[in-house]
Amino acid sequence: MTRETHRIKTLPVKIRYSFMRILTGSDLSLRRLPMMSAISKEPGPVVWLTACAHGDEICGIVIAQEIFKRIRRKLRRGSIYAFPLMNPLGFETGTRNISMSSEDLNRSFPGDPNGSLGERIADRILKSIMETKPDLVLDLHTDWVQSIPYTIIDHDPGAAYKLAYQKSKAFAKQAGIVSILEGVASPHSLSDTFLKNDVPALTFELGEPHVINEENVERGLRAIWNILMHLDMADPPEDRVPYDAPQTYGGKVLNYSDRPYSSKSGIIRFLAKPGDEVKKGQPFAKIVNVFGRQLETVSALNDGIVLGHSDSSVVFPGMPIMAFGVH
Repeated sequence: MTRETHRIKTLPVKIRYSFMRILTGSDLSLRRLPMMSAISKEPGPVVWLTACAHGDEICGIVIAQEIFKRIRRKLRRGSIYAFPLMNPLGFETGTRNISMSSEDLNRSFPGDPNGSLGERIADRILKSIMETKPDLVLDLHTDWVQSIPYTIIDHDPGAAYKLAYQKSKAFAKQAGIVSILEGVASPHSLSDTFLKNDVPALTFELGEPHVINEENVERGLRAIWNILMHLDMADPPEDRVPYDAPQTYGGKVLNYSDRPYSSKSGIIRFLAKPGDEVKKGQPFAKIVNVFGRQLETVSALNDGIVLGHSDSSVVFPGMPIMAFGVH
């Protein structure tokens, strides 16, 4: 595997920025995935950060950058690696999928060296990470525009991967943000693939797509730093402040739900905002027509917390209005 490397000046932590080639364009230009590594002199856990599998979900790129800015003199032991921009083709066009092939990279794992473009990129990523014998992989994404940050624990992959799954759940609690259990399996996602390679893995949803929200950068940074401290890889940050969004909701892992759906067409008027706790039967939105006449009041089916609300103010029957973490 060919990589181009640029060294940073000698520090207590060895920092390296490099590139992994993925293809040559029709104009003979090289398309590459940037890689980052921070290696301590002291042996310890190997943690990977992956970001921007979806080209419009860019907050994770900046979080990886900020982790590396802070870790260069504070990594106590072990190693941190990152693929901060896994889908540069989608990123440059502002699209979720790989622009050339319209593939969802996060549904292309474990990949295939002789497969489609998405499968070839996924294969390269998976093999590069597995070469380092990782102890944890954190995949950084974003959700709806007004979403709060939360951690997704994959659907249980089965008894064969019980240890990796239990470790993933424990790491999710250490992050200090809301933990959501994925209701259905995503068999070709990055996190599910690593679980099935006996590697603990989590997905982070860190606010909105397309733009950098500095508050969510800070929240994602602190959540990851909490995990690094748990692994005794980093000391508490000097500017540590309390996390101002909902915590782990009593330490419980919640289930994801985007129900109830609307039964009417119209305009959504939200009665609850992301981060609010709601009770079963509590109205969280109303649907009005173009003249402002109320058509429907939509109420919560369970006690829970609002993760985010629809990016659109227009709704049709059978469409979700809000996402919840519920008991």
